[in-house]
Amino acid sequence: MLIAAALGAGYWWGAQKSPPTATVTSEKAGKTERKILYYRNPMGLPDTSPVPKKAPDGMDYVPVYEGDEPTAGGPLVKISPDKVQKLGVRTEAAAPRVLTRTVRAVGIVQASERRLYTVAPKFEGWIQKLHVNTTGQAVRKGEPLMDIYSPDLITAQQEYLIAWKGMQSVKDSSPEVQASMHQLMESALQRLRNWDISEADLKQLQKDGKARQYLTLRSQANGVVLEKPAVEGRRFMPGEMLYQIADLSSVWMLAEVFEQELGLIRQGQAVKVHVDAYPDKTFTGTVTFIYPTVTPETRTVKVRIEQSNPGGLLKPAMFAHVEMASTRSGGQALAVPDSAVLDTGARQLVLVQREEGKFEPRSVKLGMRADGYIEVLEGVKAGEKVVVSANFLIDAESNLKAAIGGMGGMDMGIAKPAASKDGEPATLPPPPAKEGKPMGDMPMPPAKEETPAGTQHKGP
Repeated sequence: MLIAAALGAGYWWGAQKSPPTATVTSEKAGKTERKILYYRNPMGLPDTSPVPKKAPDGMDYVPVYEGDEPTAGGPLVKISPDKVQKLGVRTEAAAPRVLTRTVRAVGIVQASERRLYTVAPKFEGWIQKLHVNTTGQAVRKGEPLMDIYSPDLITAQQEYLIAWKGMQSVKDSSPEVQASMHQLMESALQRLRNWDISEADLKQLQKDGKARQYLTLRSQANGVVLEKPAVEGRRFMPGEMLYQIADLSSVWMLAEVFEQELGLIRQGQAVKVHVDAYPDKTFTGTVTFIYPTVTPETRTVKVRIEQSNPGGLLKPAMFAHVEMASTRSGGQALAVPDSAVLDTGARQLVLVQREEGKFEPRSVKLGMRADGYIEVLEGVKAGEKVVVSANFLIDAESNLKAAIGGMGGMDMGIAKPAASKDGEPATLPPPPAKEGKPMGDMPMPPAKEETPAGTQHKGP
């Protein structure tokens, strides 16, 4: 009976002790499932080691376990799903888009240089009467501007009249004589034409048959008078400007475009123009010329825009707001939201979502920016999801993890307790007592000896 009781007690004791042993074994087996592939530099340098080692600054190399190794595209940033939700992370797929960017600039209305006319007589004379006597007055082609007196004009008229009368007198003469008189008459007539005497005045001269003391200068174009140095009674010399007339039915707009946006401007591009004087109106024009020089003070380039001016609403020297829409040539381009780009100064990065809670930072090469999107030339493929919200928080989180991971086994400077043989953490030993007396009993340092004046203090 004693033997049977002993056997039963032994069986019961063994049954109670065996499950914990199996659990510990399974726990130990679970802990040893992950395999260390290699050890990486704690400061993020590319060197690795197959065995544990220390960096030159004394820090331990960090183990890299199986499953945590960097992917071919680069290291992964891992964040728990609940933290992703708290950070408000949003993603959007990279996709082809039509990128249209609007370049805005300030412009100044200017009279078209092709529609400027200057009245500058080719002879000497005096102004007898002004028919157009105010600046800004509108004139039409052929309208009289002023009556002038010039001895040269009177002489030319008399020569023409003599040749014309001679032509009439030799009607019955030989063809050679008639041709000679006709050539003389045409020469005198052409001289008057070269001095801008109108055909109507020449016909009147032929009709009257006598030289006129005052001839009329007429406008050569439609427009408005921009400048009028002419006054009645004034003497003028050959080539002196008396009127400047501009046709404002079509005007120029000189827009100042910043040099970094110059690549988006091209000739023939449509332009929208707004002026403060007419906020409800939109004027349209076309880019006709890009000036070849840059203004050093403003770092801008002048762009010439030609546009019609119905009703003469646009006045020279008027300020305007110019909008030039530029669409990327070649159609659609792969683009991501501009909020997805992290610009470090030296390069640009995006965070690509590989899996739930796993993000891969990639360097990208960027192109055109437009409408809140930016073109990606290299680094991302169509369909890949990039982080467009809270990417700065993910970047900060990954930097924090890298900093903590870079500390290695030091764990922020706190030593880890050594494990006991049974797998339980051993109790940290108490700090060793410092030798010597307490702070209260420590002797004071000896006072410095006074150095007599005139003597030099010697060092130890």
